Amino acid sequence: MADPLLDSRLYCHPARLADLQVQAEQLSLPSMLKIHSILSGRHSANFRGRGLNFEELRHYRKGDDIRQLDWRVTLRTGEPYVRVYTEEKDHHVTLCVDQRASMFFSSVETMKSVVAAEIAALIGWSVVKKNDRVGLAIFGEDRLTDPRPTRMQSGFLAQLHQLCEVNQSLSVASAASGQNQLDAMLTRLMARKERNALVVILSDFYQCNAACIQKLQHLQRRGHVLCIAINDPLEQSFSAAQAWVMSDGDLQMNIEPGEKSQVVDRHLTALYQTRKETLSKIMAMRHLPLIELDTSGAHVRHFRQALENR
Repeated sequence: MADPLLDSRLYCHPARLADLQVQAEQLSLPSMLKIHSILSGRHSANFRGRGLNFEELRHYRKGDDIRQLDWRVTLRTGEPYVRVYTEEKDHHVTLCVDQRASMFFSSVETMKSVVAAEIAALIGWSVVKKNDRVGLAIFGEDRLTDPRPTRMQSGFLAQLHQLCEVNQSLSVASAASGQNQLDAMLTRLMARKERNALVVILSDFYQCNAACIQKLQHLQRRGHVLCIAINDPLEQSFSAAQAWVMSDGDLQMNIEPGEKSQVVDRHLTALYQTRKETLSKIMAMRHLPLIELDTSGAHVRHFRQALENR
């Protein structure tokens, strides 16, 4: 019997995530944020001061830093002059990847957990290629990892190895811990008190309760949050015209076509629509799109199309 860990539809692997570097070079990330671009590397700040890019030479004003004096021009003209620079400011990116039990699911082709990991790797490599910093924060049922952002390929590759380790710990026996790890991750992000940083959350957003929504809104006001919702077609529309056998690994339930299956269909559809509308409103705070991906196996192409459509 084949080892399920080797099936790229069920689990992600370091080699596959490393190979996404090639596709990341071709990725076109448009200007979706108020900063110059969503993942551009270095961005000019809105203030002047000591920095890397010379902007102008002007007369000294009271309060100017004397370290900015241009002594050659000052001695030549007999009047104090200062050199003014446009300061550059790094905007680092945090990729929050959901690897909880609910992500180990697919009714079509690829597990939601694998979709999240591969899209995170794709974005991360794009950031690293632009010499910006990226951190891969992972939240599973029993762990939260939040490494320091890095702009080194070796550093990001080490983070991807850790992601694969968490991903490959998932199985049909994985159960919800009872703790809301999405809420815990958002709490940790809020504690950073960062401004103008970009946070990308790749999740199915289960357990996204009122507290999570408030924290997402807070993060969106302080910086930029991009939500990438990963859904399975069965979660969006439950076919009430056929019989279903559902199990949690211990108990089993048969759902025959008819009134009961229609109730399940309406319930799942309502949950999906509510989650989508809520996330869309949060994204609208920064005029950002809610990007939705599915488990059909074409997530990389669909993600690229979603960006190009912007």
